[in-house]
Amino acid sequence: MFLQFCGAAQTVTGAQILIGVNGKKILLECGLFQGRRRESYDRNQTFMFDPSALSAVILSHAHIDHSGNIPNLVKHGYRGPVYSTPATADLCAIMLRDSAYLQAKDIEWVNKKRRSSHQPEIEPLYSPADVEASLDAFAGIDYDRPFSIAPGVEAMFREAGHILGSAGIHLDIKEGGRSYRLGFSGDIGRPNMPMTRDPNVLRELDILIMECTYGNRLHSTYADVEEELAEAVRKTAAAGGKVIIPSFAVGRTQHLVYVFHKLFDENRIPDMPIFVDSPLACEATDIFKKYPQYLDREAKRIFVSNNETPFEFQRLRFIKTVEESKKLNDLKFPHVIISGSGMCEGGRILHHLRNGIENPRNLVIFAGFAAKETLARKMMDGQQTVKIFGEEHAVKCAIRLMDAFSAHADRRNLLDYVDLNPPQRLKHLFLIHGEADQALPLRDALRSKGFENVHYPSHGEVFTFDKDTP
Repeated sequence: MFLQFCGAAQTVTGAQILIGVNGKKILLECGLFQGRRRESYDRNQTFMFDPSALSAVILSHAHIDHSGNIPNLVKHGYRGPVYSTPATADLCAIMLRDSAYLQAKDIEWVNKKRRSSHQPEIEPLYSPADVEASLDAFAGIDYDRPFSIAPGVEAMFREAGHILGSAGIHLDIKEGGRSYRLGFSGDIGRPNMPMTRDPNVLRELDILIMECTYGNRLHSTYADVEEELAEAVRKTAAAGGKVIIPSFAVGRTQHLVYVFHKLFDENRIPDMPIFVDSPLACEATDIFKKYPQYLDREAKRIFVSNNETPFEFQRLRFIKTVEESKKLNDLKFPHVIISGSGMCEGGRILHHLRNGIENPRNLVIFAGFAAKETLARKMMDGQQTVKIFGEEHAVKCAIRLMDAFSAHADRRNLLDYVDLNPPQRLKHLFLIHGEADQALPLRDALRSKGFENVHYPSHGEVFTFDKDTP
């Protein structure tokens, strides 16, 4: 058996892990690498393996950095199944279609510049037709149901607690008279968070591949964040300003809507409109409504038991058209706008920031991770002037970071996750989906706990397991 780390190795995007076993090849995740345009296009265009030689793809969840290159895989000859939970399959249908649309728009802009400099035009990574072909390959399998994916390989999805449908992947592998229990964490959620169920930790493992996005960081506790949000909204509304929240369309937006619904029902925020300005978030929220069984006990007690959905209430309005979105710029009374993208690298949020960041009465709340060099990170780091659509804008609005909304496990959660697998059993641990400043301190902490073989694989690195492997 071998593992090859073809993506999310020493970085946080583009997850792809190739497993070779019993002469078959299985791919865990097929995400888009996200970074500088040229580098991203080149890395996403080609694979380290022959897609047509794969027997199966297993997907932990729908976020684009885990799923976004599946249509390109199909375009290059993959004809096998894509195993995921049913909710992940539903979310991928809207997210991959949106990805193809955004690529087409981006390539249109790039080609306009290339034509002006007499360079050849380039094509998107994949087309809407490639997306539709890939969606036909999805096979939805619910949590805790074992299924066979190749000779000697049985899989099972476990609740990961990250977003709707997210899963850790448990593999029982038999090869050459040896047995391995391999776990892939996917993105691990945080315990005791509202709306999502707690992670079901993968246990009794010989090998664990684990994300480490926040391997050297502790999040603020969630206990007080709802009141912190309510207080921030009250203060901004009293000043006559608006609250702008950049947010990922799938997961974070629904979490925020859930919290605002609670605050509204409890009269903890003013009677003011709350707008979700993202067509993708609108579609994703409809899918969240479809799966009330995946909500946690609090959500079921507060909403489902009263025949309510957490994702609808009196002052909430979903904005779908461009015309409706533009009209928000003319509002003169306090309101909240939740809009994508979360890292402020595209989408309608850029228009709202351009319209609002120079007003000191307004507040921008960052409620999640932002990669280096993104507009969101620059504002989070206190940069006084930023570029939006190529024009410089002074950041005069208030800025607030609320990392307690993060859907990723922090250092403490990751250490607790591993601790449920004793070092005597867990012989190899691979840290992926994390930059060095997060991964290396976590690696050292795990080694100090007795886990001897903790690896931080480089891009393309291969690890082989045979009769001589400890």
